[in-house]
Amino acid sequence: MSRKKISTTIYVTPEQSERLRLLHERTKVPVAVYIREGIDLVLRQYDHLLPGQLPLAASHGDANGPPPALAGRGQHLEAQPPPSTPEAKPERAAGAGKG
Repeated sequence: MSRKKISTTIYVTPEQSERLRLLHERTKVPVAVYIREGIDLVLRQYDHLLPGQLPLAASHGDANGPPPALAGRGQHLEAQPPPSTPEAKPERAAGAGKG
């Protein structure tokens, strides 16, 4: 990825750290790439909550109820299955050959 990146600090559980390390050892893809992919998945899932242009016609729920993603607001993100997205795979595939 050639775009400029901003340094930040995150806290992960020991289990997450270990699994990311094992994934890196097997694929040679940097852990940071997997973290960015995870962030992209969350941002896509909650895109409707971010500022932007509103659609002309309501496509989710009715006008009186919350959108489906807000209905289960109390649920933890891990309870939801991850969406399959081909957009996240090219960087991983490109990075897998480097080593």
